[in-house]
Amino acid sequence: MIHSDAPIDNNGLGQAFSPTDCVANALGSCMITVMAIKANQMGIELKDSRLEIKKHMASDPRRISCIEVDLYLPKLSEKDAKILERVANTCPVHQSLHPDLDKQIRFHWNSL
Repeated sequence: MIHSDAPIDNNGLGQAFSPTDCVANALGSCMITVMAIKANQMGIELKDSRLEIKKHMASDPRRISCIEVDLYLPKLSEKDAKILERVANTCPVHQSLHPDLDKQIRFHWNSL
């Protein structure tokens, strides 16, 4: 079960993740999940990889204007890194978000 609440600045109590927080987190978790699946198929381990997500809101209409995703990953060959980046950038959530939504995706290889 997932509990959600509107943020304080939007008539909520801010006591749980907002629905827009869940959207931003869905993007990052989908990206790292499909990368891990592909890496496993390639015989690559992404142990200790992590990500950070920042969501920016706009008003009129109130919406997500930008999602920043920073992925921190182990050092891989350029070829393997490119394959995994392509997989991440075509994850189902990324493909489902409106093209006008600014998605700033940064891969930090050799960050572990």
